[in-house]
Parts: sequence; structure tokens; C-alpha cells
Amino acid sequence: MKKTLLLIFISLFTSGLAFSQGYSEYNGGLKVKLDDKGDKYFRFITWHQVWLRYNQNNSGSTRVGQAQDATTDVGLRRSRFLMYAQLDKRFLILTHFGINNQNAVSGGINAADGKKPQIYMHDAWVEYTVLPKYLQIGGGLHYWNGLSRLTNASTLNLMTMDAPILNWATIEATDQFARKLGIYAKGKLGKLAYQVAVNDPFETNTGNTIALERSNYNPGNVSKVLEGYFQYEFWGAESNLLPYRVGSYLGTKKVFNIGAGFINNNEAMWATNASGDTVLHDMNLFSVDAFLDMPLKKGGAITAYAAAYFNDFGPNNVRNIGILNPADGSTVSGSLRGNSFPTLGTGTSIYTQVGYMLPKKNEQLVWQPYAAFIYSDFEGLKDSNGNQVPVTVFDLGLNMFLAGHHSKLTLNYRHRPDFTNLDAIEYKPEVTLQAMIYL
Repeated sequence: MKKTLLLIFISLFTSGLAFSQGYSEYNGGLKVKLDDKGDKYFRFITWHQVWLRYNQNNSGSTRVGQAQDATTDVGLRRSRFLMYAQLDKRFLILTHFGINNQNAVSGGINAADGKKPQIYMHDAWVEYTVLPKYLQIGGGLHYWNGLSRLTNASTLNLMTMDAPILNWATIEATDQFARKLGIYAKGKLGKLAYQVAVNDPFETNTGNTIALERSNYNPGNVSKVLEGYFQYEFWGAESNLLPYRVGSYLGTKKVFNIGAGFINNNEAMWATNASGDTVLHDMNLFSVDAFLDMPLKKGGAITAYAAAYFNDFGPNNVRNIGILNPADGSTVSGSLRGNSFPTLGTGTSIYTQVGYMLPKKNEQLVWQPYAAFIYSDFEGLKDSNGNQVPVTVFDLGLNMFLAGHHSKLTLNYRHRPDFTNLDAIEYKPEVTLQAMIYL
């Protein structure tokens, strides 16, 4: 017994799995080997992302009935614990739970305040290897998503402070924080990595009102969700043991991929027509993207990503989202509160990001400035003249890596539109300092 405990203790600090995320001293992290080769093991990961933010709110925003033109607050963007294990190369088990988006306004168990957020499962799946490298099949509450690379993004190593959210097209509508219950298959055929899934849609809590010629989620949806993502790896091969795609390798890997994906869910949406009849609509989403991460000859590295989303959620669908929203209401009827803006909907969205990691002088201090841009053209956003109004969001940021992605500070400036009045779009600033540590 003592020998076993000693083996576990030593393994925790001497594991050599290449998961260092840009910091050599991490050396595999909290991984316990159960045999000499390391083929049998279990691994723990835990992380927190804390936001200190100044936000100029959308017009008319309130908190507990009081006007909130601007807000300075602290929030817990993510707090997670993940464990996975292979006691045999033929099968894998993964468990992932935690909380998201807790501030003094929301995230609480009663949804009316920020107190006592409920810890819940993010992922819980099992997987079996049918043909090594070529085919693995699994099932449960999983994250093997379709649509795009960013729809499968790891939140541990994003290049930007956060994902654009439009990458998780059905977030908290027909999925559970970008996860679904279903079965999946994945593998690699040469340079082509693939993943496909058949899932059950969660019952939606966002579609109880049937709007005239404006679709929303159909609460009676029982159709299967079909989705997949396919990635061709021109240069270095990426790991597909887990679905979480790396956002930036920080100069440790040379990667260039192009990908395409889809999500289909028949009769997922509904609306009423001019005659007052209820009409069901299919959800059909498609995306193409490209990812580049390349070390430079004189040091440093460049990371770039671009994606185009072609989304059909039914007629005129638009969904407003504000992450860690600092407001709980608005004095303006139909307006968007806090930091929310039109994020998802029927139409086309383009997302791009590019970053440059400065040459390393040491691993304890590495800098990476970046920029990101969202452009969306939703058919449901029109001014009083009937003209479509595009959504543009600009982010400019700086990462300061103290131990690769394991310990970093990110300062992000966001130039965000306020869609309270579609005839006169205003732009509001949002400045966030994120502190993140993961083990």
C-alpha cells in the first residue's frame, strides 16, 4: 500500500506527457501513471478565470431598479475541474464539471442573484477504440461538436480573452453549455481528422413565444441533431484524444488546417405566418474555417484564425447575448441590457483573429498582442427604412504569459455596438482584465 501511494505521489510530479501548453516546467501536470509505460493513467485538470471589468452599458440598463450607465465589477467567468483516464488503450472515461458566469447579478442557484451557483456536469462520456487512430466511438454528455474548430474550442488556451460565443450556435438553447447527449465517432484518415455525432436536443427554455415571421426555438422539438466537423492537417498533426482544440501553441508547434462543419436539426424552430398559422422550420448551420500557428525564424510566433458561418435558424431569427451581464433590467422596452448585442441569428457571420507572440527572452514573461473582429449580417436586424443593419465588434488585447497558458493575464478592449435603437447604433467600450491559472 505504501509503495502504491509513493508511486502515485511521484507520478504526479514526474509525468512526461506533452501537455505543457507553452511552459516546459509543467511537464505533464497532475497525471498519475498506473504502469511503467504510462499507457494506464488518470489525469486531473482544474482552472479559474477571473474577470475585473469596466463596462459602459447599453442605454437604459438598470440593476435592482437603479440606472447603470457604467459598471465596474468582478466576475468568475469559469471555474472547472476535469478528470480523464485510460486504464487500457481501448477505452477512455472523462468527467468535467464546474460553474460559469458568476457575478453579483447572475449565476446564482435562484437565477435572481449571484449567490451559490450550481455546479453541474459539462462533460461525462465514455469512449471505445474500434480501430486505433482510425475510429473511436463514444457516448454520453459530450463536446465532440460539429460546425467549426471554435465550436470545439478549449477554454484553457484561447488566444483571445474569450471565444466570440457565435461559435457555439445553440448555446444553452438545445444544448447544455455547448454539450449534448448523444453518440459520436471520430478518428483520422491520413491527414483528415473527422468527428460526427447524433444527439438529442435538450428541451429549450427560450422558445415559448411564437413570433410573427420571426422564428424561435420550438419547445416541441424531438428530432435528432446531426453534426460533424472535418479538418485537413497540412503540416503538424494535432491530438484528437480529446475534442478541445488549442487556440495558440505559443511557438511550440507548426500547424495549418482548413476545416468545414455542419449542424442539422429538423423542425428545431417555429414561427407564425401572416395568416396566424404555426410554421415549423429546420435548423441548418454550416461553417468553413482555417487555422494557422507558426513559429518564426527570428523567434516569436504568429497565430491566425478565420471562420465563416452560414446559419439558417428560420425567418428573421436573432439572439442577443451578454456574457457575465452586469445589468438585470432596462428602462427601455425591447432594448438590450448591459453588454448584450445580437450574437446569433439567421444570416452570415465572419470571425477573424490574429496574434503575434514576441520572441521569448524567458518562459516566465512572454507577450502576445492580438486583435479580433466579428461581422454579422442577420436578416432579422432592420432599421425603420427596412435596411439590414450589420453587427460589428472589435477586440484588441494583450496576453502576458507568466507560465505559458498555465498562468496568464489578459487585458482586452472591446468596441461593442448598442442596438437599443437600430436607427442610431452607438458603440460602447468594455475593458476587461482576466487572470487565469490552470493546473
